[in-house]
Amino acid sequence: MADRLRALRALSLYALLLVAPGLGAGEVSAVHGPEPLWAYGYSTPPLPSDQPLSQTPPPSTHQLRATESRDEQTRLRRVEGSAAAYSKLDIRDGGNVADWFPADHPKMTRVLVHGPAKLGTTSWGCAYCHLPTGKGRPENAPVVGQSVAYFLRQLEDFRNDRRTSADPRKPNTPEMAGLAKLMTDEEMNEAARYFASMKWTPWTRVIETDRVPKTRIDGNVFIAAEKSLTEPIAGRIIEVPENEEQAQVLRNPRSGFIAYVPLGSIDRGEKLVASGGAGMLDGKIVPGKTLACAGCHGPDLMGVADVPGIAGRSPSYLVRQLYDLQTGTRHGRMSAPMQPVVANLTSDDMVAIAAYLTSRVPPTP
Repeated sequence: MADRLRALRALSLYALLLVAPGLGAGEVSAVHGPEPLWAYGYSTPPLPSDQPLSQTPPPSTHQLRATESRDEQTRLRRVEGSAAAYSKLDIRDGGNVADWFPADHPKMTRVLVHGPAKLGTTSWGCAYCHLPTGKGRPENAPVVGQSVAYFLRQLEDFRNDRRTSADPRKPNTPEMAGLAKLMTDEEMNEAARYFASMKWTPWTRVIETDRVPKTRIDGNVFIAAEKSLTEPIAGRIIEVPENEEQAQVLRNPRSGFIAYVPLGSIDRGEKLVASGGAGMLDGKIVPGKTLACAGCHGPDLMGVADVPGIAGRSPSYLVRQLYDLQTGTRHGRMSAPMQPVVANLTSDDMVAIAAYLTSRVPPTP
């Protein structure tokens, strides 16, 4: 399998160099489009003075907030189908992850619930941001179902500052680097084995539309401020919780997301994913601007060996990775084969690719 994968990568890189002859292996395109702000959870571009945030994770806390009443924060909440009860204080405590549905996943180890031991009682458990199911949210990574080898390589890249963000304001990217630097090798392996032991299942519902609801941003997540679709989508993907209370307040791992994508983007994305955009025009072969994804990510796009699965994942996350690779802010050990893949992609191409990939439902075992 490893020899086959290396051969596929070599073939992919060779084919892409034919498409983009001016770009060498490991070389980042000097030209890229404007930042897809929506993918990073912002509506305005960063200022020239903006610098990457601290890698020191803020301490997790179980303290009352002055902005809300004591009763609002201490009252026990419940979600349908769960026997558990948690207050807002419990749910917001990243160092002691609330677990609504323990039967939905394997038993979590200490690093999943409480985070790296080196941070002590103010740490953040892996399952807080990525959820006990590993499906994550638009502002972070959907890690469930990825291979142990891929997962460990990403932690290594974070630890060595090879995964940074094209938007310096995004807080959880440097925080993830800080956490990776504090994790022991055993903690990394525990987290990798845990998330790899579960299968990916649908989490984001894709709707093609030319209009989206008006939104506000809460913690790099778009929140629908209305039910009506009144605002032009304007070439973006707008990913919002199916239910704001369940996703944002209760962090219910069974409450997923809606991704509004531009009309026609799924079909256009399918062509780019399936053939790199190559086709026939006036009886002549027109080369694509990229390469078919299946060559490395597998025929079902669910990953091969240490190449990640990409089908069904958050479109915000997918576009962030494409753009970070294109700008060179993501430059880990295995990023080089992807850089020619993304070199010629426009923002519209990235939107189309993500729309199609997210719409893909994993095959039934």
